Amino acid sequence: MSQKKRGKKSKPQHKPYSSKTNTSSSSKGLVWLTLIIAAVVVVIVLGINNQNKPQSFDYNELPVMGSADAPVKIVEFGNFKCPNCKDFATAVKPQIDKDYIETGKVAFYYINYSNFLGPDAYTAALAAQAVFHQNNDAFWDYYKILFEKQQNEDTEWATPDYLVQLAKDAKLPIDYDLLRKDIDGQTYKDEVDEQNDMVTPKKVTGTPTFFINGKQYGDSFMDYNSFKKAIDKAIGK
Repeated sequence: MSQKKRGKKSKPQHKPYSSKTNTSSSSKGLVWLTLIIAAVVVVIVLGINNQNKPQSFDYNELPVMGSADAPVKIVEFGNFKCPNCKDFATAVKPQIDKDYIETGKVAFYYINYSNFLGPDAYTAALAAQAVFHQNNDAFWDYYKILFEKQQNEDTEWATPDYLVQLAKDAKLPIDYDLLRKDIDGQTYKDEVDEQNDMVTPKKVTGTPTFFINGKQYGDSFMDYNSFKKAIDKAIGK
């Protein structure tokens, strides 16, 4: 009886090496890498541009000292209980007033950042906003007297009685009874809250913080020469 020949097992077939396939894969990888790098660059550039982009403010809704048509607009985020704000208001701002505001080159605006340093910081903001709505010029006299009479930040001194008495002592040309009513009734609470809400989107981290024509001023607020240089640059000198 004859035996059938056993056939040899066929070896697995391997596809021959293709340099074309390998090159195609490499090209696709390079394209994706290039796209990723380009996307990262775009994100970085957009971030830098947004950081340098001037902030916008509704200047018509804010207390203003000087001509609203001045070529340079300075906005201060301040807190009436902040010692640093007092230092600026009593030592540096008078120089800015004399050299730039009184000469029509600068309009100076104020925004309350009052949700820290105690509940009376918020009360002081309500009072200041109430004075502003009665008389814009009186606001700046009140601004001055509030900082001049500022007490220890750790004590609750800005009470309604004290805030009204300060207005009377300064002989502000306003209705004192209405001022007291506006403080007690928190007439301008929405406005003060709206101002406090500006802090995060505009990257304000403390007081005082300043914006010159929408750009945040980054040098020392107590260095008048630095302020002068920044203002002159904004003017175009």
